[in-house]
Amino acid sequence: MEKELFKKIDTYKQTVIDLQTNMIACPAVSPHQGGKGENAKAAYLLSVLKKMKFDEVYVINIKDSKAQDGVRPNIVAKYYGENKQKTLWVMAHMDVVPPGDLALWKTDPFKAVVKGDKIYGRGSEDNQQGLVSGLLAVKAMMDCNVRPPCTYALLLNADEEIGSTYGIDAILKKHGKTFGKNDAFLVPDGGNPEGTMVEIAEKNMLWVKFTVSGRQTHASTPHSGNNAHRASAHLVVKLGDLYKKFNKKDKLFAPESTSTFEPTKREANVPNVNTIPGTDVFYLDCRVLPCYKNADVLAEIAKIAKSIEKQFKVKVKVETPINENSKPTDKNAAVVKLTQAAVKAVYKNAPRPMGVGGGTVGAYLRNQGYPAVVYSKLDDMAHQPNEYSSIKNTLGDAKVFALIALNFK
Repeated sequence: MEKELFKKIDTYKQTVIDLQTNMIACPAVSPHQGGKGENAKAAYLLSVLKKMKFDEVYVINIKDSKAQDGVRPNIVAKYYGENKQKTLWVMAHMDVVPPGDLALWKTDPFKAVVKGDKIYGRGSEDNQQGLVSGLLAVKAMMDCNVRPPCTYALLLNADEEIGSTYGIDAILKKHGKTFGKNDAFLVPDGGNPEGTMVEIAEKNMLWVKFTVSGRQTHASTPHSGNNAHRASAHLVVKLGDLYKKFNKKDKLFAPESTSTFEPTKREANVPNVNTIPGTDVFYLDCRVLPCYKNADVLAEIAKIAKSIEKQFKVKVKVETPINENSKPTDKNAAVVKLTQAAVKAVYKNAPRPMGVGGGTVGAYLRNQGYPAVVYSKLDDMAHQPNEYSSIKNTLGDAKVFALIALNFK
C-alpha cells in the first residue's frame, strides 16, 4: 500500500504547479495589512476540495469587519478513516505576508513562475507548500481507494501571519468541538533544508516595553532635570542579569539552548542633541525555556526596575505587548514517533525532536492539550523577496504525511 501511494504521489508534479499557480494569483494578505483577506483563495480551494472524495467539507467563518465580505474563512475537509473517533489533522494557513519592496523581486510576486524544481511567488513556501503536501497525501489515498485507520482532515486557516485572532485561536475558543480528545496535529509550517527538524516545543514568548520617566531639560543644565536616557541605559545593562538568574539549558533548543533576553527596539525620545530626554522607551525580547514561567521572569524584571528607580529617582513603567507561555508536546507522543519514522523512511536522513525560539500556531494547540508536530522540508524562503517552494520537497512531504496517516491507529 505504501509503495502504491508513493508511486501515485510521484505523478502529481503538474498538480503541484497548478495548485500553486492558482493560489499565488490570489493575494491573501490580511485586511489589517492592506489586503482583502483569504476569501478569494478560500473560494478557489473549496472548488478543488469539493471535486475530491472528501466525506465532509465546510467553512468556519470568523467575523472581521475589515475583511472582504466581513469574514475570515477557515476550511475543514475530512476523509473518514476506519476509526472516526480519532483524527490526524494537517493544519496549514492560507494567508500570506505582503510582498515588500517590489524592486527586490525578479518576478511578479503574485504570478507563479516555474524554473526547474522551484515555483516562485509570494506564499509559495509559506504556507502553500505544506498546504499542497497535505492535500496531495489524501488525494493519493483517494485515488488508490485507501482508507486510513484514522480520519484524515485538512484545516486551512486564516490569519496565521499576524496572530491567528481570526484563525486557530478563534476556532479553539468558539468552535472547540471541531476537535476530539484523541486527535493529533501536523503543522507543515516550519522546518529546515535537511528535513531533520521535528519541532515539538517552543520557548515562551515575552515582549516587555519599558517607559522610563525622568525630567526633560537643556543639556547644558543637567542638574535641573533628570536624564531618562541615562537611567534607561543602566536598566538595559542590568537586565542582562536575567541570563544569570534563568540559566538552565535544554539541548532540545540547540544552538540557542538557554533562555534569551535581548534589548531590541528603542523609540525616538528627543529630536535634538542639546535636550536631555525626560522619557525614554525601549523593548526587551525574551524567549523563555518552558521550564520557567513568564510570571517569574516578570517578577525579577520588577525587582530590577525598582532598583533603577531608586538609584536614578525615575519612574519605570513595565508593559507586556506579548506574554505567551507554551507547553511542549511529549517527545514520546505517537504523532512524534510516527513523524520521525516517516521522515527517515522518505528522506533517508536522521530526524530528531527539536525546539525553536520563534512562535508557531502549534503553541495554541499544545496549550489546549493536543499533541502537535511542526514539520516540513523547507529551503527557508518564508517572507523573503523571490520566495519559492520546491516541487521535490512538496511531493516528499506528501509521502511523509501519507505514511503517518497509514500508521496513526
